[in-house]
Amino acid sequence: MHQTLKDVRREQRIFTNRALAAAGLVIASLAVVVVRLTWLQVLHHDEFITESRENRLKLLPIAPTRGLIRDRNGVILAHNLPSFSLEIVPERVPDLDDTLARLARILPIGKEDLARFQRQRKHKRRFDSIPIRTRLSEEEVAAFAVNRHRFPGVEIEAKLLREYPYPEETAHVLGYVGRINEAELKAIDPVNYAGTSHIGKTGIEKSWEEVLHGKVGFEQVEVNARGRVVRVLNRQPPVPGKDLTLFLDIELQRIAMQAFGDHNGAAVAIDPNTGGVLAMVSKPGFDANLFVEGISFKDYKALRSSPDKPLFDRAMRGQYPPGSTVKPFIGLGGLETGVIRFDDTKFCPGYYQLPKQSHKYRDWKRWGHGKVDMDKAITESCDVYYYDLAHTLGIDRLHDWLARFGFGQRTGIDLPGERRGILPSREWKRKARKQVWFPGETLIMGIGQGYFLATPLQLASAVGVIATNGLRIEPRIVASVSAGEGAAARETPIVAHAVPVGDPQHWSDIRMAMNHVIEGRHGTARRLRNPDYRLAGKTGTAQVFTVKQDESYDARKVSKKNRDHALFIAFAPLEAPRIAVAVLVENGGHGGSVAAPIAKAIMDYYLLGKRPAAAGKKP
Repeated sequence: MHQTLKDVRREQRIFTNRALAAAGLVIASLAVVVVRLTWLQVLHHDEFITESRENRLKLLPIAPTRGLIRDRNGVILAHNLPSFSLEIVPERVPDLDDTLARLARILPIGKEDLARFQRQRKHKRRFDSIPIRTRLSEEEVAAFAVNRHRFPGVEIEAKLLREYPYPEETAHVLGYVGRINEAELKAIDPVNYAGTSHIGKTGIEKSWEEVLHGKVGFEQVEVNARGRVVRVLNRQPPVPGKDLTLFLDIELQRIAMQAFGDHNGAAVAIDPNTGGVLAMVSKPGFDANLFVEGISFKDYKALRSSPDKPLFDRAMRGQYPPGSTVKPFIGLGGLETGVIRFDDTKFCPGYYQLPKQSHKYRDWKRWGHGKVDMDKAITESCDVYYYDLAHTLGIDRLHDWLARFGFGQRTGIDLPGERRGILPSREWKRKARKQVWFPGETLIMGIGQGYFLATPLQLASAVGVIATNGLRIEPRIVASVSAGEGAAARETPIVAHAVPVGDPQHWSDIRMAMNHVIEGRHGTARRLRNPDYRLAGKTGTAQVFTVKQDESYDARKVSKKNRDHALFIAFAPLEAPRIAVAVLVENGGHGGSVAAPIAKAIMDYYLLGKRPAAAGKKP
């Protein structure tokens, strides 16, 4: 038996080859690591360091606090109240459907809450926080807090929500805020509205949105792997929205609304010297707070289907025949054009006929007013006198003169949605009706009927022109804008237009005739006569439907919705007017008996501080 000797050289060669292979593998691996590190740390360092920071650091927007709205006496009309909401960030929730189902076992979450949540998801990014429930009670907050660990991506957020302490009285003037919709998202600055969920929808909230909103702030925070904020690194505070002070007097607003009683309509009171809107009522109103967080389908349907149309702003959007309230303006036009003198007389037999026509245009007083001059025509509201005056003036001069007082035009008030009304003319009828103008239509326009339509706001603005002897000042609702702490508020500018006349005595004649409407023995508003102050006014009655030649109007036989509208315009005190008022009562009948007392209640409070017996203070 012989022993095999080891091949030392062969074994050394194998070992050397293996060692070299291993070393090569190590070197190659190190080379790969070095190349990869070079690619990550050198070539793409900036890119990945940014991503790393973004995973750890978040820039969160801070919504600014919306500005407050106060009345002329400092009473808050719109403010922000703290509220808790339950919010979900979809990208942080593993199973959204399961999370919603489990949340519903802890908190009451209705179908409308879920529907609103799903609607907002369509317009939000996955990392945006979306509310599922708002205005949580303290008990509901506590109920979620003890279960918070079971719901990743769900948080309780404290926010400020808009509230209106006088919702029905101010709904049409202030308007309301609501959640930003898709159309609004395309129009607003996405940076400045980051973190903001609400925007002005109507009224002052809409027209003064840019001022009320403020400027967004930002907060740089560090978050953990679950997205929870660990610490705040940097903070740029938001700039709060500016506060607005209105000309409006909320007590005057409440008294005006209560004075309507069971009637619907509108009332506008203006300071004729500044254009400041002291009160602007549209009755009925509605609860504007219902719209802030999204009105329910049931509540919205009730408002939309109500026969009283509470959502309709009668003061600015309601267009009604002005009736006899236009007679002072037309009378002034007759004096200025020289077609008649103030003491010229006409005979009123109770009707008027155009030359060579049998049709009779009847006066409201069937047996007529007898011998009538302009003073008596305004005092007793003689239709026949104004049929004749309108016919003499003609449609062209009539249209051009009334346009000077703002009829057929927007007044320029700092609120959205104002209607123009209609000041008819030959051209207007040709375009709107594809017809020529007929002489009889001029007569009807002379007593504020036919195609002629005006808003209560236009009437208040127009009577203010007579109160100031020819100064038409654009109405304003906002008196001043806060300019920051320690700075004086910035007043809104006055915009005025002159309505010149050739003879200033004509203003005095018309003003005195309007005073006789109240103080005259046969004045149509003589019930308003009082020893406290002198006022000037004009009643009006606007037909809702036309009465045939052989018929007479009897309110007792007419359904309420077809009864005449009652109107009244006035200003006071007569010697130095401080307030101009226009009142319209839908289907109220006679202006002197229904609309005039509402105007008096407004003027009594503003001039004397006198309250009607039924008007108490808000508790």
